[in-house]
Amino acid sequence: MKTIGLIGGLSWESTADYYRYINTFVKEQMCGLHSAKCLLYSFDFEEIVALQKAGHWEKATELMINAAKTLEAGGADVLLICTNTMHKMAKEVQASVSIPLLHIAEVTGNEAKEAGLKKVGLLGTMFTMEHSFYKEALLHQGIETIVPEKEDREAVHRIIFDELCKGIILPESKEIYLRIIEKLLSNGAEGIILGCTEIPLLIKQEDSAIPLFDTTFLHAKAAVSYALGKEFAIENS
Repeated sequence: MKTIGLIGGLSWESTADYYRYINTFVKEQMCGLHSAKCLLYSFDFEEIVALQKAGHWEKATELMINAAKTLEAGGADVLLICTNTMHKMAKEVQASVSIPLLHIAEVTGNEAKEAGLKKVGLLGTMFTMEHSFYKEALLHQGIETIVPEKEDREAVHRIIFDELCKGIILPESKEIYLRIIEKLLSNGAEGIILGCTEIPLLIKQEDSAIPLFDTTFLHAKAAVSYALGKEFAIENS
């Protein structure tokens, strides 16, 4: 079994889901008392959010590179950035280490492509929805991405930072998200990428009749596939 390096704490709420998924998958694949070999570098999320808000992406990139190098030096065989937004500097992080970085958008795009989708709606932080890095990764796989209108993007972003990252789950916020999803569907989206690792805390596949792509689940599954050297099928729930 290879060792998985997790760059987490972005936020810790979703990093906890990564740890749970990864160990659950390993247990289901290997049985007995097996669990995942993994290392975690956990940030103080407030420091990262301050850099994001100030637009200090170069400093944020330096911190991410340092985390990646620390995990590699500690014995990690593969890296995961446990958040969608910080894949903005995925290329720089990958270039700084010799072990592979599993890109969350590429993993998710593969899943959408296998499902036969050509156009998806993207929900996430303002950075993920408005910057080009995520859309470009999906377009490379032949998938067009659309995002909510400005007012709805602001609502999605606010709920992520003011509620989900703090472990606050409100039914009224779920209704807001579901209304935004319906708008994306009316604009041609064939599925929705939950492009923030906190969103699956609020929205589940059972809440929608159309495909929802839980990026936390898919990213964790890809990590275990790599660590165990085999593909496996687990229903996205």
